[in-house]
Amino acid sequence: MRQQFDVAERVRQVIGEAGCTQREFARRVVMDPSKLSRSLSGSRRFTVAELARIADAGNVDAGWLLGTTTDGAADGAADGAADGGAGRADAGAAGAPRPPAPTAPPDSGRPLQIVRETVRLIAERGFHAVRVADIAAACDTSTATIHYHFPGRAELLEAAVRWCMDEDTARRAARIAEADDAREELRQLIALQAPYTERQRQQWLVWMDLWAEAARSTAIGRLHADFYQQWRRTVAEVIRRGIEQGVFRPVDPKFSALRLTALIDGLAIQVLATGPGAGSTTAEAMDIACNAYVDTELAVRRPGADATAARRSGADAAGPTADQPGP
Repeated sequence: MRQQFDVAERVRQVIGEAGCTQREFARRVVMDPSKLSRSLSGSRRFTVAELARIADAGNVDAGWLLGTTTDGAADGAADGAADGGAGRADAGAAGAPRPPAPTAPPDSGRPLQIVRETVRLIAERGFHAVRVADIAAACDTSTATIHYHFPGRAELLEAAVRWCMDEDTARRAARIAEADDAREELRQLIALQAPYTERQRQQWLVWMDLWAEAARSTAIGRLHADFYQQWRRTVAEVIRRGIEQGVFRPVDPKFSALRLTALIDGLAIQVLATGPGAGSTTAEAMDIACNAYVDTELAVRRPGADATAARRSGADAAGPTADQPGP
């Protein structure tokens, strides 16, 4: 138990050095904020994967977080947090045990190339059809090089999933930061989810495969399920802010987030399944439908807005045109 509290104290130190809130740090390491809070209080243990991501985000040695390094290595790790990572290399040289690096997504060099190609192949072929040999061929390298960076296929696939999650979280944060109020925040999040670009389509194909993994209760599937709960809470928080700002009606934020995210999921699947052509569901139509839900179910009605909404819904029913583009 004492070791558990020591680990929590070291994580607190890392969060303090990061210069951000506890909630923001949880997002950076793709961790549920409530789980982070319980782990810091000692009522829950950090998992090895979580500590690896925390160590990577804080630029410290995971062995130091676990308290398994020697005093000198721990001092080196602490110095590394202040000096930009030099201590981490020193601690590693001291032989400190460390969870496999692939549990945290890479951000540069060959590992990032490998992860990106893995994501592309998952989107094209499906989660279970991707082999290490396929990834090596896509990267124009050998399987030995792949295994040098990622010990096994499972670690590589987990890293690819976490990279997708990090990318999605970063894009959400950037979109929300640009918005003037919660209504615009929600509009930006909807636009981000609509698969307009090849990259968005690729990520949705990965998510669809991960839903199947979640239904089978695999480790990767549970990871995705936890991330999805974080996404739904993000939507609920935006709705709650909108109520406080007076742009949304006093609805139940959690239930409204459940309905809106379900609408987003269902329409995105239709966009991907029907493909281009007559009668297909387009990304533009999905964007319009989701925003129509926000306008009719959440937004505060203002004088004269009903007639405008009726005209817009009639135009939207036919879909965007050259004269009347989608949002």
